[in-house]
Amino acid sequence: MTHIILQITAGQGPPECQWVVSRLAAVFREEALALGLTCTLVVDATETSTSLLLSVSGKGCEIFAANRSGSIRWIGKSPFRPKHRRKNWYVGVRPVPGAQDIAEIDDQDIKYQMIRASGPGGQHVNKSDSAVRATHMPTGIATLSRDQRSQFANKKIARLKLALIFEERKQSAQDQSRLELWQRGRKLERGNEVRCYEGISFRLRRL
Repeated sequence: MTHIILQITAGQGPPECQWVVSRLAAVFREEALALGLTCTLVVDATETSTSLLLSVSGKGCEIFAANRSGSIRWIGKSPFRPKHRRKNWYVGVRPVPGAQDIAEIDDQDIKYQMIRASGPGGQHVNKSDSAVRATHMPTGIATLSRDQRSQFANKKIARLKLALIFEERKQSAQDQSRLELWQRGRKLERGNEVRCYEGISFRLRRL
């Protein structure tokens, strides 16, 4: 494999973690360049990005990704709350699997539109009609990829962005289900039990 996509995420962390996400992306790009790798942002980063994607390509990109996957800590004072005592901030990094592996999206529901690439990038932005917008017709969710030099690559990235959006929604729904289950469990614990067991032998106690 000579190409891999990394996701850097702040999870549900505070703005400081989101800030670390954008800064860490810049650090990764510098480190990749020093190793002779190509590392570009799949989506534009801001100081409030909760997550972003980096496209890493070149010989050794798998090792580069493996050495950076997991929890990453940043030690420093909050750039937003100078008096805040916390100095340890964590973000997560993980390689993103193929779109077909993380979300069940019917390709027949996706409409692709080829448009002219524009925006920042100077000579690195292809001036031909290489940018691709992917729209999931049943939901209206749309993504855009313009950073790659071929329509095929941009189409693949746009499809991947859609898959990630649906995957994040799926994960959020699962997290909500777990929360509701836990809350129901707490309600049950506070209620009047109908049976009670005790000890490792599960001895039934009389109520």
